[in-house]
Amino acid sequence: MSNLHDLLTLETSPIDESYVEKLTALLKSGIPATYTIEQVAAHEAGKDDVEDTGSNTTPLHVLIRSLPDELSREENLVVLKLMDVLFEYGAGWNFLDYENKSPGDLLFERGMKNGNALYERVVDAGVSAELLLRKLNDDIEFLDEEDLEDPEDTEETEEPSEDPEASTESLESAGDTAEHQDTYLKADLEYTANALITKDNKDGVMMDWESDIMRLARDSMFKNATSDSVVLNIGFGMGIIDRFIQERQPAQHYICEAHPDVLKHMRDEGWFEKPNVVVLEGRWQDTLSTLLDDGSVFFDAIYYDTFSEHYSDMLDLYDTIVGLIKPEGLFSFFNGLGADRQVCYDVYKKVVEMDVANYGMKCNFTTIPLPRDPNWEDVRRSYFACDRYYHPEIRFA
Repeated sequence: MSNLHDLLTLETSPIDESYVEKLTALLKSGIPATYTIEQVAAHEAGKDDVEDTGSNTTPLHVLIRSLPDELSREENLVVLKLMDVLFEYGAGWNFLDYENKSPGDLLFERGMKNGNALYERVVDAGVSAELLLRKLNDDIEFLDEEDLEDPEDTEETEEPSEDPEASTESLESAGDTAEHQDTYLKADLEYTANALITKDNKDGVMMDWESDIMRLARDSMFKNATSDSVVLNIGFGMGIIDRFIQERQPAQHYICEAHPDVLKHMRDEGWFEKPNVVVLEGRWQDTLSTLLDDGSVFFDAIYYDTFSEHYSDMLDLYDTIVGLIKPEGLFSFFNGLGADRQVCYDVYKKVVEMDVANYGMKCNFTTIPLPRDPNWEDVRRSYFACDRYYHPEIRFA
């Protein structure tokens, strides 16, 4: 290993300010904060380039793996300073090491979870990286795990995957239904016993393990319900939340759905004939704009759960819902943002809070435990890997 990696193995006790001074000196000398053990091994073997193995064991990984089981308060503060210095010099917060783990994964596995200063420092670095990338690109396209750049060619701008329902999906091809809405809307869908999936790719559009989450969302929508409540659900899918909504008998129940196979399923099930249901056929970007321009309907609650859309779409949705929701109304959504890894999920939690605040809204999250092993039998890969769910309730402050 290099001198940088050797230093961060923390072999000399106690962990004091001398570590910070030595680390700063090494980084000032020109050693990259993203210099990986894999690069060291390649250089020692006389190779100019590192084989692309997807493994980037950075100095930050070495530091976290070397932490003793118990840190004194003073040592904890020193480790925080070491992390600050690494991030200041461009350390990536979500590179994956030889075990396919990010720095946040390593801390979380060691019990240093939400509320722990070291874990929160990684989360804050992820939030900062998101905001920086938005400034640089005027966009918010997060990188998937398979799209992580070489540490030598990137600074702290790496981002987690960010499809609200399919956050684990990586871009496999230009025709990936989980990544491209146009492709998804043209794909054939299939209803199975416990899921709605794409026929060809077997992507999970929706699954019945979400039922408890949908019931909780319905309850949030009707916390301040009256007999003349008007509610909107964006994305019918399997119709789980819409059936729960019907149990509360709102005066008007709007459903926005774009996929032709789902619309056919809704017709077959009689949703178009329900007296209090209004079906908006098409993408919400089109149908809700019409409602907004018309100005004839305002909602007590809006729920959002689509497939093959991204957080950039949600940012556009914020612009729309603030004009459609009543002053005391509620907005919520299926929160699968970054749910392929807990640290990414926690990054998104803060990002959402910050973004809705720009609209004069406040997001309160309720944390609920999830089953350890949801049934993924009918789909090729899971879209939710965390053991907890952050249920959002967003209202005007």
